[in-house]
Amino acid sequence: MTTLRARNLDKLGREPFDVLVVGGGINGAVAAACLAVRGARVALVDRGDFAGLTSQSSSNLAWGGIKYMESFELGLVRKLCKSRNHLIASYPSTVREIRFYVAHERGFRHPLWLLVLGAWLYWLIGGFFTRAPRRLSLATIEREEPIVDPARCDGGFEYSDAYLHDNDARFVWGFVRRALDHGCVAANYVESLGARRQDDLWHVRVRDGLGGRELEVRARVLVNAAGPYVDAHNALSGQTTRTHHAFSKGIHLLVDRLTPSQRVLTFFADDGRLFFVIPMGPRTCIGTTDTKVEDPETEVTAEDRRFVLANINKRLRLPRPLTEADVIAERCGVRPLAIQGDRGGPVDWMKLSRKHVVEVNEAERHLSVFGGKLTDCINVGEELCRLARRLGVVLAHPRRRWYGEPGAELRREFFDQAARMELDALTSPHSSEVLSLRLWRRYGADALALLESIRADPHAAELLIEGAGYLRCEIELAARREMVSKLEDFLRRRSKIALVIRHEDVMAAPGLREACRILFGAEADEKLAEYARRHGRGHETRDGAAVDRNRIANEQNRT
Repeated sequence: MTTLRARNLDKLGREPFDVLVVGGGINGAVAAACLAVRGARVALVDRGDFAGLTSQSSSNLAWGGIKYMESFELGLVRKLCKSRNHLIASYPSTVREIRFYVAHERGFRHPLWLLVLGAWLYWLIGGFFTRAPRRLSLATIEREEPIVDPARCDGGFEYSDAYLHDNDARFVWGFVRRALDHGCVAANYVESLGARRQDDLWHVRVRDGLGGRELEVRARVLVNAAGPYVDAHNALSGQTTRTHHAFSKGIHLLVDRLTPSQRVLTFFADDGRLFFVIPMGPRTCIGTTDTKVEDPETEVTAEDRRFVLANINKRLRLPRPLTEADVIAERCGVRPLAIQGDRGGPVDWMKLSRKHVVEVNEAERHLSVFGGKLTDCINVGEELCRLARRLGVVLAHPRRRWYGEPGAELRREFFDQAARMELDALTSPHSSEVLSLRLWRRYGADALALLESIRADPHAAELLIEGAGYLRCEIELAARREMVSKLEDFLRRRSKIALVIRHEDVMAAPGLREACRILFGAEADEKLAEYARRHGRGHETRDGAAVDRNRIANEQNRT
C-alpha cells in the first residue's frame, strides 16, 4: 500500500504552491496549519522528522516567562502570559495549569520577600487567569513536600504556569496533522538543498533522505522556519538578514518518579538559574542546563550529567543519591536565540530571551523565522499568515480558526460513546488516567474512529508494549495517519514511550515486533534493527539531525 509520505512526495514536484515552509518544528508546523486551514496551497518539508530537534527537547512547559521579570521585560511577560492563558483555554485536555513549588535558599541574590512579591505581580500581569500564589513557610514545605531538603532554605512560594500533558513533539505533530487535513502536502525526511528565485517563483531543490531521489518544489512564497538552521538555509538561498541565532544547550534527565505530587519542584541551581523537577507520567524530568554552544549539533556530556545530578542531590532528601545508573532517558537540544547584528559580535548572554523575530524580504517574498517557543506558537502562526497575505498569498477563509480542541458537542459525543462501551474498564492498572480521556487528548475527533475499531474488533484495545499506554488501534492509526517513517518517530515523538521506558525494556517487550509490523509492514525487521543500532546505549539521538558540513559549505559556495 502506498504510504501518506510517498503520496505527498509525488505531489511536491507538481503544480506550484502558494507557500513552501522549510522546517517542521513548532514554527513551521503552526505556519503550515494556519495557512492551510485558511485556504492557501501549502507544502511543508523537514530534513528529519517533524519536531525532531529543538521542539522535542523542551521542558514540556507552557509558561508566561516569569524569569524575564528579573530583566524588567514586563511587556514580554504580559504577551507570554496571554499566550499561555490562550493555550490553556484552547487545549484544556492537553495544556493544563500546574503549580510551581519554589524553595528559596538563604543567601540567594534576591530576598524571599521580593520573589514572593514578584510572584503576585506575575499573577496580576497574567490577568488572574490561574490560581493565586502563596508564600510557603519551612513547616509547610516539610509537610507538603518532605522530599525537599530544608537545610539550605528559609521558605519558599508557589505560583502557577502550565505544562503539556503529552510530550512537546506530540503537540507539534497536532499542527502538522491539522495542516494535512486541510490539503497541506507535508513530508518528513526531505531536505532542502537550497533555493533560487526565478520567474516570480522560488525553485527549491530537495532530496528524499530515505529514498535518495531529488526533485524541485516551486512556490510563490518561501518560509524559512528551519529552527537552528535558519542561518544555514538563508545562506543556501542567498538571503541576508539583520537577525541571526545564538545557541543555548538545554538538557534534561528522566528518572523514576521522585515524588507523588503533581507539581513542579523549582529551585535555583548553583549557577543561579531556574532548575526544575517536572512530573512526566511515571517518571520525573530533571533540568535544565543553559550552556552557550556554537553549533546546533550537540549532545549530553558527562559534565552536563554531573551538573544536573549534583544539583538535584544537593536539594532533595533522597534514599540515596541519584547516579547515572538511574537515568532512564535523556533530552538534549539547543534553544535558537534571536540576536541582532553579527552573530560573532559581543552578546550579553544572560539577557537573551526566547522571543521570536520574523524578517521579511518583500521583493523576493521570503520570510525568516528566528527564535520562538511553544508558549507563543499561536501568535507566530497568526503573524506568519498575516505576512504571507501581505506578500500576495490569497486566503479564501482568512478568519477560520486553525487550532484548538474540537468543540463541546463532538467531545460529548465521544465520551457518551465511550461510556456506553464501558471503555474505561479497559484502563491499564499502570495508568493514573482513564482511557477515554487519554484517547481524546491525543486524537481529538480521530478518537471516534478508534472507538469504532474497538467495537469492530476487541483485540484493537490490546496493549502491545506493557507500561507504554498505547493500544493496537492507536498504532494502526499512527501507521495510516501519522507519517511514521522510522521507529524513533513513533517511540520518541508521536508518543513518549522512549522517554518513560528504558531502552532495554522497550526492546524486550513481546509486542514491539508486532507494533513494527503494523507500522512498517514488510520493512518491520529492518526498521527495528535500525533503531536498535542507533539507540543501543539507551540515550536519545535525533534522526536526520547530523549535518554534512562539507556539503553545506559547497552549496553555499555554489549559490
